[in-house]
Amino acid sequence: MSHSENKRLILGLMVGAAGISLVALWYHMSRKRRKALHLSTLLNSENSFDLVDFQYETQNEQGTVMLLQGRQLQILERLNGLLGSVEELKKEVAFLKEAVPKLEELVRDELQGKTDTRRTSPLHRATRKRKAEVAQGVSDTNSSEEAESEGSYVTAHTDTEGESEEEKGWISSSASALTPEEKIELFNLLQQVDTLHCGSDNEKRESFRLLLENEEKYKNYAGFLWRLARAYGDMFELTTDVEEKKNYASEGKLRGENAVNLDSSSAESHQWFAVMCGYLSQFESIQNKIKNGFLFKEHLDKAIELKPRDPFLYYLTGRWCYEVTQLSWIEKKVATALFGAPPTSTIPEALQNFLKAEELHPGYSKYNYVYLGKCYKELGQRTDALKCCDSALAVLPVTKEDKEAEKDLEALLLSLKL
Repeated sequence: MSHSENKRLILGLMVGAAGISLVALWYHMSRKRRKALHLSTLLNSENSFDLVDFQYETQNEQGTVMLLQGRQLQILERLNGLLGSVEELKKEVAFLKEAVPKLEELVRDELQGKTDTRRTSPLHRATRKRKAEVAQGVSDTNSSEEAESEGSYVTAHTDTEGESEEEKGWISSSASALTPEEKIELFNLLQQVDTLHCGSDNEKRESFRLLLENEEKYKNYAGFLWRLARAYGDMFELTTDVEEKKNYASEGKLRGENAVNLDSSSAESHQWFAVMCGYLSQFESIQNKIKNGFLFKEHLDKAIELKPRDPFLYYLTGRWCYEVTQLSWIEKKVATALFGAPPTSTIPEALQNFLKAEELHPGYSKYNYVYLGKCYKELGQRTDALKCCDSALAVLPVTKEDKEAEKDLEALLLSLKL
């Protein structure tokens, strides 16, 4: 190959190499531009995705906050309900703490009562029966007939309360407006005055003072009022001043009447209203004396209907029957003129009531034996009358009324031995 041909070959190869280089350079630059454009698009696309995700996450976070707040409110409501239940439970526990010692005292008193064999008048025995409120708590016992406190035989003019009727007047109806704490306070007060009523003269005075102090607060509750009437009866017996006796009898009658008006189903309300009518009749004119006599018998009959196993009520009825047989001619005439007919009764009727008291409670009272003896004497049954006198002598004189019965007994024995 010639030299010129070699030059042309070399020059052609160089031109071809340059063209190829140019083509490669163009391809490389074009690819870079496409990559840059693709990267820019990709970046813009990624930014748009981030924005969408952020908006979605923001909305989702707000919903979650609202949901958590709702759940927190539910939890708070449940916690409030739980706290309320805890408070109620505390009240129930507090009441049970109050009630358990009283139940222990009740059991102890009952056991002592059953083992006491001393021969004394049951009028002087403190036979207490109490039922404590245990159910859904004090706040749910408006219709219960619990929390009963027992009165005791102290004198022949004292109570033998303690049956289920005793507390109905203030627990089942009239005490529904009291708070649980006030119910416990009233229950404790009534127990306290019942205990004091069975004690000494000074304790009876203390019972009267406590009732007077609380009268304004509990004047609308029958169980409180008949106890206040009973306390007026105690004060009537304790004083020797005539004007004081008359005042106590008058005020006691008013309280007893209010108790009957509040709860006509309470035997004790009728009983103590009748007793106060009897006390007041001692200071009244013949007209009012006879009127009170009718009231006395009417409410005694109602009390017996409500509490037929109470010997005290039969003793009082026997006394009424006996006194009616002793009415003077002028008293009978006045009764006929004012009321159409005088109160009527017979010695046998009086005797049956005294015997009923003895049947329900043997050895009930010294005075009951004395009146049995008087009835048998009036009927000409001297032997039976002397037996009753012997029974009366066997009862130890404890109270003021027992001592009065001793005087009547001496006079009766004297008349039987003539």
